[in-house]
Amino acid sequence: MIERQAIFIRGIVQGVGFRPFVYRLARELNLKGWVANNFEGVQIEVEGEGAIIQEFSLKLKAKKPLHSEIYEQYSRPLPLQGDREFIVKKSEDGGTIPTAILPDLATCQECLSEILNPSDRRYLYPFTNCTLCGPRFSIIEALPYDRKNTTLRIFPMCSKCEREYEDPSNRRFHAQPNACPDCGPHLELFNTNRELLSSHNAALKGAAQAVLEGKILALKGIGGFQLIVDATQVSAVQLLRQRKHRPAKPLAVMYPDLQSIHQACHVSEMEEALLLSGECPIVILEKRMHRLPGVAPDNPNLGVMLPYSPLHHLLLGLIKRPIVATSGNLSEEPICIENDDAFSRLGRIANFFLVHNRSIVRPIDDSVVRVMDNKAVIFRRARGYAPAPIRLKNRVPSTLAVGGHLKNTVSIAHGNNVIMSQHIGDLENRPSFRSFERAIDDLSKFYQIVPFVIAHDLHPHYKSTQWAEARTGSKIPVQHHLAHFFSCMAEYQNDKPALGVTWDGSGYGFDGKIWGGEFFHWNGRETPKHFATFRSFPLPGGTLAIKEPRRAAIGLLYELMGPSIFDQNNSLWKDFTAEEKRNFAICLEKKINAPQCTSVGRLFDVVAGLLGICPISEFEGQAAQSLEFLAIGSSQQSSYSYCINQKEEMHIIDWSEMIHSLLNDQTQGVSPTEIAGRFHNTLALIIVSIAKIVNEKRVFLSGGVFQNKLLLEKSTSLLRNSGFEVFTHEKIPPNDGGISLGQVYYNVCCMQPNQGPNQEV
Repeated sequence: MIERQAIFIRGIVQGVGFRPFVYRLARELNLKGWVANNFEGVQIEVEGEGAIIQEFSLKLKAKKPLHSEIYEQYSRPLPLQGDREFIVKKSEDGGTIPTAILPDLATCQECLSEILNPSDRRYLYPFTNCTLCGPRFSIIEALPYDRKNTTLRIFPMCSKCEREYEDPSNRRFHAQPNACPDCGPHLELFNTNRELLSSHNAALKGAAQAVLEGKILALKGIGGFQLIVDATQVSAVQLLRQRKHRPAKPLAVMYPDLQSIHQACHVSEMEEALLLSGECPIVILEKRMHRLPGVAPDNPNLGVMLPYSPLHHLLLGLIKRPIVATSGNLSEEPICIENDDAFSRLGRIANFFLVHNRSIVRPIDDSVVRVMDNKAVIFRRARGYAPAPIRLKNRVPSTLAVGGHLKNTVSIAHGNNVIMSQHIGDLENRPSFRSFERAIDDLSKFYQIVPFVIAHDLHPHYKSTQWAEARTGSKIPVQHHLAHFFSCMAEYQNDKPALGVTWDGSGYGFDGKIWGGEFFHWNGRETPKHFATFRSFPLPGGTLAIKEPRRAAIGLLYELMGPSIFDQNNSLWKDFTAEEKRNFAICLEKKINAPQCTSVGRLFDVVAGLLGICPISEFEGQAAQSLEFLAIGSSQQSSYSYCINQKEEMHIIDWSEMIHSLLNDQTQGVSPTEIAGRFHNTLALIIVSIAKIVNEKRVFLSGGVFQNKLLLEKSTSLLRNSGFEVFTHEKIPPNDGGISLGQVYYNVCCMQPNQGPNQEV
């Protein structure tokens, strides 16, 4: 029997070739009707045999395009209209909430084949793309996502590109950045004096030659500039480090192909899938051999990626070696996206500039992923992932969450979706803060939302908090570690009672202390109960102690032993003058600039300082990383003793026995490797001990400390063996990059009954 149905699809179904897919499928099944985009997703009307329409509906889900995602699909019968063909109709205008904006995607195999085929009209063209790949979020200026609203609007399509763009059977149908050598952007190579050296393919060859000669190249990529050197030339790598003021932090490496990565690193099936994915992130892998000295010193791991744009493929095809590809910025600043800005800010770093005339709207860094506990955990959510929505079960009040101060992201909630911005970074300087404000403006404009409430961190001195407090309307302060806890629960849409273990470097506590070793028990309804914490100790010098683990170690020893530590012949004192030692005594005894902390991140610093492996950190987390790498070589299954004392309703984890035993191990000549192993084992056991006291089935682990693969996997294994259900991060960073999502979900779970309805406009 002939029927007609309207099919409505909501989800990530625009800008991914979904309409051409529907068009081809309908024609293949000889169905009539039409398909069109609307502000909710995609609408289809089909007419034909009822059984064929049912087959069509099933295949929509089963064979959907790679990067699409269907949240909801439903249908209703319609009167017959007698259509003679199946067409793609012009999209609807109007509506209040647009469909999701897609991230930038890595070059697909079809486009790669074209740029490597001498007989193809896009041979060697570095801006080749289609609906399956290429720039999106980095070029969009307004909605709807049409060419006129992207930075490609200044490049009128030639007749050949226009025919592709208008043909529903072509994979470039409505590919907004569609271009070719005759009508699209082109490359130019400049020196530091801004003198044009060459253009088009000659510029690419000149850039490759410069890298092979050991020069530093500033390359304008998809989401901003990168600084590139030949990773096999130690002198070039060291020069880049010197000029960028990045003496020790690991640098990311782009390899020409997967085979060369396998030769350099151990690669699991999951890691290989990540490297080859459309997101194409930097993947942290275990080194197979110690090649590329200077790229990741004293580190058993290497952050690697494959070429993800035609430009990168073509450049690596000429260089044929691994290259360092690091962010094109100065320390702690956002990456450059404009040519003039790059000449100004990177002129003292780079020798040459390979630029193009396709504008970038917003900076988007490379994403970073590490496989832990058999899951691909995102450490930095940017290119390839942002701003793909996080889906929630229930509709939520429109909320803007402005995140924390470090590794900042912002989130905006509407309907069932939370849209997280790309990684913005640390809000330490004006350029970063401008990126923060721009991200808020972008999401508010794209999703047409005036937020009903603004959620922010509790810390009064965070710039994100100060921005929120300066706005009118309702505000919700969310304690830092509660936001960590709820960010992990948001990933799993958990609304049932749970224990949250939130360990990081620092966060502002309700009592004004620096927290970072916290346990929260949530009953599924009200504000979670702060159930347990670590015994506090002072940080002499405040923020200086974060950069100098030896200071954290002195502070803890003072808490443990009192003023007697100043009379001891401890190796911690060897690099301090007598005057500095006296200043320490005054600082600690009089409690001047020596804030108390409960942080597990700082406890890692203490142990690293005591073992002498990282007295001064040259980048964030260096001491903790060094301790983790040391512990990997340990054969120890033993641990140190600890006490859990109850003070009223709070459980205090006392580390004093552990530190005494650790110091005794040092005296007895136990190797630092074995001590580091015992320390990790002890922390994992502490988590299990608190979980058993709380006796809550679901346990969520969050916070930057759980980027430690060894600790995470020890903890999850012990918890599961003890009968607990363990939840850890995957799609959302465990570090402060997930704070904004946690602020939204805290509002959903704990504050929503006090809020009004959605205020989308």
